[in-house]
Amino acid sequence: MSNETSGNGGKILIGVLVVALIGSWIYFSTSKTEIINNYTTQVNNLDSAKNAIQADFIAVSAKADSLTQQNTQLQGDLLAKSNDIQQLKSNISSILRKKNASDKELAEAKSMIAELNGKVAGLLTDLAKAQEENKVLTVKNEALTTENTNLNTNLTATTKEKERLQDIGSTLHASAFSIQAVRVKEDGTERVTKSAKRANTIRLSFQIDKNKITPSGAQDLYVCITAPNGSIFSEGGKINTREDGTKAYANKIAVQYVQNAVLPISYDVKQASKFVEGDYLVEVYHNGFKIGEGKTTLKKGGLF
Repeated sequence: MSNETSGNGGKILIGVLVVALIGSWIYFSTSKTEIINNYTTQVNNLDSAKNAIQADFIAVSAKADSLTQQNTQLQGDLLAKSNDIQQLKSNISSILRKKNASDKELAEAKSMIAELNGKVAGLLTDLAKAQEENKVLTVKNEALTTENTNLNTNLTATTKEKERLQDIGSTLHASAFSIQAVRVKEDGTERVTKSAKRANTIRLSFQIDKNKITPSGAQDLYVCITAPNGSIFSEGGKINTREDGTKAYANKIAVQYVQNAVLPISYDVKQASKFVEGDYLVEVYHNGFKIGEGKTTLKKGGLF
């Protein structure tokens, strides 16, 4: 009886121990599973948060890069803001490249991304404002360019007009014309004549009037003579006139002009061939302009 009781008690104790061991194993197994599950959840949450931050960073980086690529000539304050954006991008990127970034670091990265978004938006606003200002400046510059062109054109026209007036003003003027046909004999004696048959010289007399612009010095005068039949005395050569085109001249007279003084001129033009009856036109040119003219008429016959 006693032996049976003792045997049963041992079996019960063994059973209790087994149950206790099984319970402990189940407890520890359950706790381990919960820890693993909690850790896995935390890791998943951490990765999910990092991925979200990474996505936000990629989006704002694309905006920043687009701005800097489209505006490579930034200067001054705009360039400083662009450099700040690039530095902030570098700081965020350094955190996100870490494999085991902490919650604190990810929160810091998220905060910096928000700051980066603000800086990019601000730079975009500044660039738009600068572009509008540039448009206004461009319009003003175009207006100034047009105005300067017009001023230069007017100045050029004024300068040319001034030169033209100076040119005209410095041209001498002749007056008091006296044109006579003269017969000069071999012994030097001479006599005025109206006879074409007897005349062998045309004597031209006139005066150069006062001129305050023409400087003192040598001046060339050109004498052109047209016969009654339209023929030209062309022994001297040709000149280009301002109004009458190219003309043949009979003689070039070099005179010494004194500024603002009257200069009397007397000049003989001899004709080798015989004179013909009719009107002889004498024109005097200076500086390409005709400065005076006169006429004499020779008759067919008569003594003088």
